[in-house]
Amino acid sequence: MSIERVCIRSVDQHEAEFIEMAKAIWENPEVGYKEFFASQLYAEALKKYGFAVELGAFGMPTAIRAVWGKGYPSIGFCGEYDALPGLSQKLVPHKEPVVEGGVGHGCGHNLLGVGCLAAAVALKEELESTGKEGTVVFYGTPAEELLTGKGFMAKEGAFRDVDVMIAWHPGAASRISLGSMNGVEGLVVKFHGKTAHAAMNPQDGRSALDALQLMNMGVEFLREHVTSDIRIHYVITRGGMVPNIVPDLCEGKYMVRGLDREVIVDVMNRVKDCAEGAAKMTGTTVEFVPEGGVYPTMQNKVLADVMQQVREQLPAIEYTEEELKWADEMNRTNPRFREGMVPVDSTVLPVIYANNAASSDFGDVMHIVPAVNITETTSALLSGGHSWMITACSGSSIGFKGMLRAGKVMAAGAMALVDDHSLVEKAKEEFKQAMKGTEYICPITDDIPKPF
Repeated sequence: MSIERVCIRSVDQHEAEFIEMAKAIWENPEVGYKEFFASQLYAEALKKYGFAVELGAFGMPTAIRAVWGKGYPSIGFCGEYDALPGLSQKLVPHKEPVVEGGVGHGCGHNLLGVGCLAAAVALKEELESTGKEGTVVFYGTPAEELLTGKGFMAKEGAFRDVDVMIAWHPGAASRISLGSMNGVEGLVVKFHGKTAHAAMNPQDGRSALDALQLMNMGVEFLREHVTSDIRIHYVITRGGMVPNIVPDLCEGKYMVRGLDREVIVDVMNRVKDCAEGAAKMTGTTVEFVPEGGVYPTMQNKVLADVMQQVREQLPAIEYTEEELKWADEMNRTNPRFREGMVPVDSTVLPVIYANNAASSDFGDVMHIVPAVNITETTSALLSGGHSWMITACSGSSIGFKGMLRAGKVMAAGAMALVDDHSLVEKAKEEFKQAMKGTEYICPITDDIPKPF
């Protein structure tokens, strides 16, 4: 495969527009299910580039499905554009929010979505130029940070109309991992008790807080009896009003993560057992409000190898002295900084096998269709996930350079699939083997209220 492709030149030709778009989304960050500015911007851009666009797809106001072309193969790109609360940050290499406690792109989704848009447009322009057959589908997916956006879309039939799905994520390294990110399941637990004066007639009360604390003690003991990949997180979101009133309503929020969907569900059922036992011990009642979950990710090696070949052929990103100085200053704010560190490292690393304790709702997509998710360097070396450092880098030229490279990798990798249909069939066979005869069961069930 030659790297001198129309799709590579396409990304270069539209570079200024893509950067302007990513910058506009960075300057107008929006949390999940409220990405009205971003989704409108994507819809307008996709229409301009000749796609048939549905904004508000699958009953979600900020979801997008855009299509161009016809025939086999059908290749999808999965864009995200939501930001995170509390990560507002100016374009400076030290912590300085634009708005204290405000929203910021601390996961680089302003880059992620536009990178996928760039790939979709570039693939379309090469197919158009060469007259080759193929269908390009861009999915704009809301609320990845809330881990339910793609689940709600999948519940309505999304992602089943493509042969393969391609995505990427901004990061501090340029690599592909064939390991898995954790799946997750969320639950709100509410205990209902009976109020009483905590000093004068405590015998008449039934403390919802006692129940919640006993439940959490049970969860702590449960940690000893789960597999090592399992993570259980919880917070008390409602713990009573004042100490001299026995609380009649207390609430906690729970998450179970792991590498196997069935195990995750089993552990969450055991968390529920802890709650029911606590309710019985305290004379209270318990209510469960499911929040849904996501599957672990499942990388497709055939597709990963295609992307890796492209990444190794593309020239490395070159940074200016100013960019390197800026990144070095940022790295120095991190306690892990050591003199002599490379400020930004865009070295193309070999494909690795490493699991990741974090989660992404792209795992659901990966259990519906063969899919790959690559990482490209967009930030200073010591930028930690979900941090002000990521926010700053995502609005910088360092971030934009990584975004454009990601667009080229995905577009050229997609064209390799168009040129050699056997790669698509091999990816599908690998997917079939990985699923082991099972089918995707959407974690977003009918009893989960829509947050949009």
